[in-house]
Amino acid sequence: MRHQLLDNDHGKRTFAVVLETGDKAMSCLQKFIRANKISAAQLTGIGAFADVTLGYFDWTKKDYIGNPVSEQVEVASMIGDVALSPSGEPTLHIHVVVGKRDGTALAGHLQEARVRPTLEVILTESPAHLQKVHDPQSGLALIRPKP
Repeated sequence: MRHQLLDNDHGKRTFAVVLETGDKAMSCLQKFIRANKISAAQLTGIGAFADVTLGYFDWTKKDYIGNPVSEQVEVASMIGDVALSPSGEPTLHIHVVVGKRDGTALAGHLQEARVRPTLEVILTESPAHLQKVHDPQSGLALIRPKP
């Protein structure tokens, strides 16, 4: 993983974070946000994965179902955020749309993926912190903006 600070304007930093073949997407990005003390941000990305596990939230079970994709896919769209968990730790929430060789697309919550050959991410920090709060109805930690 390589990264470069592109802009730093009054507490709003923008980074290019580039992952390389073999990098594990979620663990590398989590390591990056912790190392750079990022607690609120938006991110987008494009690239490709050697394999990926997409999550689907099953409302009835109140849990994610992992859908593994064991083939090379293009990352057609990646969007996500960084917010503080209820325990105060910065956490990633990322969704992706991936394209298969035949042009079909799959989408879901990014649980894990191995990059091949690259994943290019632009991460823009927000000077305000977002806090997640436990939602008893879904069982998830959801962002709740302050009034």
